[in-house]
Amino acid sequence: LQMLERQVVGGEQAKNKDLKEKHKRRKKYADERRMQLVTALQQSNEDSSDWVLLNVYDSIQEEVRAKSKLLEKMQKKLRAAETEIKDLQSEFELEKIDYLSTIRRLERDLMLFQQLLDQVQSLVRRDCNYSNLEKIKRESVWDEEIGCWKIPEPVIQKTRLP
Repeated sequence: LQMLERQVVGGEQAKNKDLKEKHKRRKKYADERRMQLVTALQQSNEDSSDWVLLNVYDSIQEEVRAKSKLLEKMQKKLRAAETEIKDLQSEFELEKIDYLSTIRRLERDLMLFQQLLDQVQSLVRRDCNYSNLEKIKRESVWDEEIGCWKIPEPVIQKTRLP
């Protein structure tokens, strides 16, 4: 019965010593290759979670400790990223408040200058080219090089009656 069992357990190739030797070599090569991969991963990136997955542990406690350390590292990275996000958001909020206050101030200044122009326009002589503000706006040109408007020179047109 034992003799029949030994013949059947390995199938047809149970007594083939070459095949057994080939299996041993493949297993040995696979174990060596796995160890090379593990050492390469440990050297290249010890923080990687893949290393924890490929590592073989002697006990569950070792595995728990290793994964706990990895979890702590990831939590530190997460906290650092969250604080950086909060800092960026607060910085953005401060800039936004500054821009809004600048816009409000410029709008008030614009309203002041518009009211001044409306008051002063009635005092400008009718024979001056500045009596028509719309025409002056159309003739004004923005100069990119010096960063200001070039407006036409004031001219008084004297009309003489014959």
